[in-house]
Amino acid sequence: MTKHILTLILLLALTTHITAQDATAHTPKYVFYFIGDGMGMNQVNGTETYLAAKEGRIGIKPLCFADFPHTAFATTFSSSHGITDSAAAGSALANGNKTYNGCIGLLPDSITPVSSIAVWAREAGAAVGITTSVSVDHATPAAFYAHRKNRNMYYEIGQDMCSSQFDFFAGSDFLKPERPGEASLYQQTQDAGYTIVRGYKEYQKKARKADRILMLQTEEASKNDRSALPYAIDRQKDDMTLVQITKAAIDFLRKKNPDRFFLMVEGGKIDWAGHNNDASTVYEEVIDMDNAVRVALDFYRKHPNETLIIVTADHETGGMGLGNKNYTLQFDLLQYQKMSTPQYSNHISRIVKQYGDSLTWEIIKQDLTANFGFWDKVKISQQQEEQLYKAYEDILAGRDKSQKTLYSQFNNLSYLAKSILNANARIGWTSGSHTNGYVPVFAIGAGAQNIHGRIDNTDIPKIIAKVAGYKR
Repeated sequence: MTKHILTLILLLALTTHITAQDATAHTPKYVFYFIGDGMGMNQVNGTETYLAAKEGRIGIKPLCFADFPHTAFATTFSSSHGITDSAAAGSALANGNKTYNGCIGLLPDSITPVSSIAVWAREAGAAVGITTSVSVDHATPAAFYAHRKNRNMYYEIGQDMCSSQFDFFAGSDFLKPERPGEASLYQQTQDAGYTIVRGYKEYQKKARKADRILMLQTEEASKNDRSALPYAIDRQKDDMTLVQITKAAIDFLRKKNPDRFFLMVEGGKIDWAGHNNDASTVYEEVIDMDNAVRVALDFYRKHPNETLIIVTADHETGGMGLGNKNYTLQFDLLQYQKMSTPQYSNHISRIVKQYGDSLTWEIIKQDLTANFGFWDKVKISQQQEEQLYKAYEDILAGRDKSQKTLYSQFNNLSYLAKSILNANARIGWTSGSHTNGYVPVFAIGAGAQNIHGRIDNTDIPKIIAKVAGYKR
């Protein structure tokens, strides 16, 4: 009897092992590739710590993608620099080759084009979507379809988009849609067979009859800022979102090919907020991308053996440090920031215009309390108050020292407000630019077990291609 029981247990164990192997041997039909621009290890850990702190406890509240069962960490250096820019890093994530900073889709010789995983997917019969929360011609999305020696060749990159034959694009707008003597990129896009839709509601109206889609924010939103969607922390009711983009992309790609698609989604403004050393805005951007990942995760749950989701980053931005003085973190304080640094700067400019010479320190104090919690929820030192008062005086006297980062410019009062809040929350920064920190890689679904250990950013598209059956 004992012998038979042992035999039965061994057979059961063997069957279970075979079943587990079969479950991981599926070829993904649907591939999601999420890239959090500037999202290093501490941007993820910091966001989870912030979410827990808002609940009044020490610890973390996991993001959905950070709970994925397969993880790795990746190196990001470029062929020319120990610290990459988004063009070289985006190219590495797109085509599996190192190149120099500033280069899109070319080898370091700046001549030889290399095709991306999006092209490999299209050639394998998949519908293809390339989406972002910034402009469609920005470095990361461009790396999947363009071949240019300089990432700032926005008009030419837009032309490459038109000729890509991909099925779905989405982002804020084109950065430079016009060139004297040539057709606008909008016209070239339409000539290439794309239907341009402005916002999610217009997408829903026009998608059924469209052969290809370029989804942009409304013209009114682009008049305000064509370079990107608003930060999540600044979002208004009618603003287009990364969640809407992801939903629209899945819907349209499934319409184009119900059996196979590849979709890249970039959370582009994590990086922008990192350049501003603006922790609250960074964390809200990470949460916003996590919400987009949840849309893909819902799709995965319906197609678990046919879907692969990978979430990673192109580099870390800002050298974010979680702790700057002692063993205490006060991340709960970050919830009292109500606007991004550049948005608050614009807000202050409107107040100055409204009040003119009658603007008092008391008015500014009340506004800082309303938008940063100072003196109420956030106790600040006398020195910090003196710094803020000096910035107020400088604005009143017309000698404000504006601060400029890669993507933003803001007055000194706004700069000081977010800096003081960061300091009180115990967050430090080493840079206003990128760093060489490892970036995380998270994966779930068919073939996800191939993501593990320490890898290079160039390995990720190769792994995806191998498990999805794309020919490189």
